[in-house]
Amino acid sequence: MITYEECLELSDLTADEVDAIAEHEHVTSMIAIALGHYMITHDGEQKIKSIIMDDIDKAEREKNYQHAEMLRKVLKHFIATHPEHHAKKAA
Repeated sequence: MITYEECLELSDLTADEVDAIAEHEHVTSMIAIALGHYMITHDGEQKIKSIIMDDIDKAEREKNYQHAEMLRKVLKHFIATHPEHHAKKAA
């Protein structure tokens, strides 16, 4: 049986990125890994970025500023580690 950690390692996402997808889509972490991996491998980086930004907006509306700040760090890391979207837009 494959473990959560093995799936996460194969997904090209961090645990925090997976958690943001799971939060936004209201799914389990394992489903979020599969969904996130699919988006990464099918030009969906912009969608993941939008998901994280939506989560930030929701946290701020709920006045959960600590969570919003953590999600900003997740977004910053995602953009830094997945530059493919930005390179494709420039081309």
